[in-house]
Amino acid sequence: MTFKENSRHWLQKSRTMAVSLPFALLAALVLIGINEAGHMRSQEAVEAMNEGQQTRNAVNRLLQSMLDAETGQRGYLLTGNETYLEPYDKAVVTVQANLDELRNRYLKSPDDLQQFANLSREVSRKLAEMELSLRLRRQGNEDAWKFILHTDVGKEHMQSIRKQAHALIDRSAQTVEDSRHQIVQSLMLSRIGIATVTAIGLLAFYMYLRQARTLQQISQREQDVLEHERERLEGLVRERTASLSELASHLQQVREDERGFLARELHDELGALLTSAKLDVARLKSKIDHQAPDIAERLKHLNETLNSGIALKRRIIEDLRPSSLSNLGLTAALEILTREHAEGAGIEVETNLEAVELTEATQLTVYRLVQEALTNISKYAKAKKVLVTVHGYPTHVAVQVRDDGAGFDPAGVGPTSHGLAGMRHRVEAAGGRLTITSSADSGTLISAVLPKPR
Repeated sequence: MTFKENSRHWLQKSRTMAVSLPFALLAALVLIGINEAGHMRSQEAVEAMNEGQQTRNAVNRLLQSMLDAETGQRGYLLTGNETYLEPYDKAVVTVQANLDELRNRYLKSPDDLQQFANLSREVSRKLAEMELSLRLRRQGNEDAWKFILHTDVGKEHMQSIRKQAHALIDRSAQTVEDSRHQIVQSLMLSRIGIATVTAIGLLAFYMYLRQARTLQQISQREQDVLEHERERLEGLVRERTASLSELASHLQQVREDERGFLARELHDELGALLTSAKLDVARLKSKIDHQAPDIAERLKHLNETLNSGIALKRRIIEDLRPSSLSNLGLTAALEILTREHAEGAGIEVETNLEAVELTEATQLTVYRLVQEALTNISKYAKAKKVLVTVHGYPTHVAVQVRDDGAGFDPAGVGPTSHGLAGMRHRVEAAGGRLTITSSADSGTLISAVLPKPR
């Protein structure tokens, strides 16, 4: 052994002796750390148990609110007494508050959030079904609301809501049980860890000095592997993102195609049936003896019902696929849309629309953008005035929807705001860019820039 090698050897031994005391202190700190870790895990488990119990209570409150809403709705439908609407309205508000509370609780749990999304969708369907029945009852459409009342739609919706809610309750119960198990496991692991660390402290110290270099080499190799894996995963994420974007665009197009097909079917088949029924009623009316006023009155009521059905069919067709867009063009379709929305929502809607040249698909994108924006305004903005503008430029078209409503914080919009996400995806799929500018009490501006066809 050379002097240099001997010096290196003694230097290594001196370093070994120098780190002995710090390692002993480290072992003591590890013991304390194990104990603290067990305490922290137990504390987290207790908090998880509390959170699971609160979540279960929130789901139960949601179910109770839905039952209260259904009770009030059916009471009003059967009696026509407006006093039943007060508990119904309160229950609907409570349902929305419960949904918001549950949504906030499930944001950090993707699996539970998906289950909650299913529950929220079923609740929305049930509320829509109840609201439709109430609207038909207020309009005096007895046959329609009674038909809805005697079908199994409401029962099926409530059964589905109970099923989804019980699934969430079971998840919460499982969370509580897992937390209890975690507490027991933490206590056991703490005991085993303390005993194990005490037993292997000296051996670990000896092995540490021998394996320091090996660990360093392994660490470097792991870093290289992790770096390579990170690059691979980033590439995979980019590919998946592009694939999902293409899939979303395809599904959106399929949805529009299905809407168009359904609109044509309703127009051709259902329209022909309703028109034929009106003609039959007219022929019967001409042959009925006018000395039988009760029969004539029933025929008159049947004719009015058919007229309502035809009008409802037309509204559904327009919602599915606006015929004005393909027959009259984008400008006329937007004027009709804004005028009907102003009449229906009681909001002043001004337009400043220029005739622009866009592809049929991009025109539909603009139409759906304005339609969704007006729908959101009527639901949430509490606005009194809305301005819709479309301006053409040499290379692009600018579309804006501005309201003077309550506004909101765009940064605080959660991932479940599908309306805004859908608008953004439509615009980006058409090669455009969507911006949303809003703040509390300052209204909202939705602006889209879409390229012109080359």
